[in-house]
Amino acid sequence: MTHPAYQHTQPLLRWQTALVLLLLTALISASFLSLDMHWAELFSDQSLQSSRDFLAGFAPPDMQASFLHKTAMATLETLAMSALGTVLAALAGMLLALPASKQYGTLLYHCSRLLLNLARAIPELVWASIMLIAAGLGPFAGTIALAAHTTGVLGRLFAETLENLPPENAQTLKLNGASRAQIFFYASLPMGLPQMLSYTLYRWENNIRAASILGVVGAGGLGQMLKYHLSLFQMHSAATVIIAMLLLVALVDALSFAIRRRLTR
Repeated sequence: MTHPAYQHTQPLLRWQTALVLLLLTALISASFLSLDMHWAELFSDQSLQSSRDFLAGFAPPDMQASFLHKTAMATLETLAMSALGTVLAALAGMLLALPASKQYGTLLYHCSRLLLNLARAIPELVWASIMLIAAGLGPFAGTIALAAHTTGVLGRLFAETLENLPPENAQTLKLNGASRAQIFFYASLPMGLPQMLSYTLYRWENNIRAASILGVVGAGGLGQMLKYHLSLFQMHSAATVIIAMLLLVALVDALSFAIRRRLTR
């Protein structure tokens, strides 16, 4: 027989779900009504012709050996920015995740949560603008900007991973006199590490795209090259940079997907 309490909760959950869907529908409808959307102009003959003329200016891409070498160096710089920024963020996020998780809750819990929320609430471009003032133009500012924003994201995800771990192993070690550090390294970390690595790799994929954009504000890499050539209307050179961006993103996406798939087996 079904427990009476469960029978009472089912209609309540259905009403809550219906209410949430109703509110989302109202919000989406209000968004369409409040925005001045000119769909007809977007798909007009003049708009389509202007778009075709603009895209035609990118062909053919610049394939000179000297420019390809320069693009390859910028690609490696973008890759290095994203990788180093993600590694720094994973380390900082892990340090902040411990006090930010209820499982390891301390007096620093609310401060850690506030710091993580602040770090991820500020976009990478804003972080990059701040770091450019402090560190000047170049990839260093972009790397720190990526690390700052990603720390907030990974720290929150790591904290939730630790909170959702089964408590049995940690409780067993605690009953046997293990310290909090021993419980973390011998119980929590081995259990949560695959999920944390999966989150880190996924954020690396996002940081590849973000690193390409950060160059627009002068943070180095492919983005800085793209801004330079577009500002001078050198469309053929810009096309080569865009192709390099697409290839880099596709390569990192495929590599990250393969590693995450192996981790979750």
